[in-house]
Amino acid sequence: MNWKNVLVMGAVTMLPLSMMAQANVLNAKKPDEVGVRTEAQKAVDNDAPLEYGYVDDRDILWSKTLWETVDLDERINFPLYYPTDTMDIGPDRRSLYHVLIKNLKSGNLETYTDSYFTKKRSFGDLKDALQMVDTLDYGYEQMNAGETVSEEYITRRNISATDIEEYHIKGIWYFDKRQGELKYRLLGIAPVAPDVNFMDDDNPDMVELFWVWYPDARDILHEAKVFNQQNSAQPISFDMLLNARRFNAVIYKEDNVQGDRNIDDYISDNALFQLLEAKRIKEAIRDKEQDMWAY
Repeated sequence: MNWKNVLVMGAVTMLPLSMMAQANVLNAKKPDEVGVRTEAQKAVDNDAPLEYGYVDDRDILWSKTLWETVDLDERINFPLYYPTDTMDIGPDRRSLYHVLIKNLKSGNLETYTDSYFTKKRSFGDLKDALQMVDTLDYGYEQMNAGETVSEEYITRRNISATDIEEYHIKGIWYFDKRQGELKYRLLGIAPVAPDVNFMDDDNPDMVELFWVWYPDARDILHEAKVFNQQNSAQPISFDMLLNARRFNAVIYKEDNVQGDRNIDDYISDNALFQLLEAKRIKEAIRDKEQDMWAY
């Protein structure tokens, strides 16, 4: 047995997982160089999201638009939720909400009010939905006395990655007659959290903070990496994870003649029947491709 190789392998396995997932970790001479790719590496990598192929409207034989809920309490969806604490972890590890809100603040990302993407929302418009501002009793006393309220008597609470309960996604299943395949295209994604004004209630209402047109966010999500539990040396991007549907989701709405009503609008107060209806919709889509060839 080559003990030198054993010691080397042991030292490598003891490295923090966050370092193993960073670029240039084995060539860095200083900690500041970890995660920084050289110009030669950038030229060789040619790193960019895989482009969608052009699909002509005449090639779409059939389609169905769905809205789904991605529950972040499910273990398979943890890569979308963690890490929530960024104090003791490298800058290359961020949750999906951190990535979205950072680029929203910097103006690199456009957001919309709903899943139909008809009206844009700026970060200024979102402040009331993302932050709660309250005044303590002593602050009201100063206000009643005609004085300026001291900053110490004003409390502010911001929605953070920890508060995100789920994501809503919108996508379209379509049958491409040119390729002879049933395909899926993700169109939008929205973080969902309790109403910031009622977060301390026992059962606060869940609200969609904003909607993002997914094709517009692909470059941003490609640069942000997800921790790969199977191999920390090969992290995957959020774009790859979402496009490959490496998550579990439950259908809560489909396009229909009743104005795209939710499942719980016509099946109320029965969670089991709602899940069965979501399963029925999914199976109907799955069987569509088989029916194309069987009949």
